[in-house]
Amino acid sequence: MSTVQPVHPTNKVKLAVFWLYVMVPLAWGVYNTLAQAMKLFQ
Repeated sequence: MSTVQPVHPTNKVKLAVFWLYVMVPLAWGVYNTLAQAMKLFQ
């Protein structure tokens, strides 16, 4: 009979740092894109 070994729990601090590393530049890019687009409609 095969037993599945549980995967090691994810380090929540590393996961949070990773998402910040991804989301901060993404949010900055979206903000700048929207700010530049608003100039076109004024």
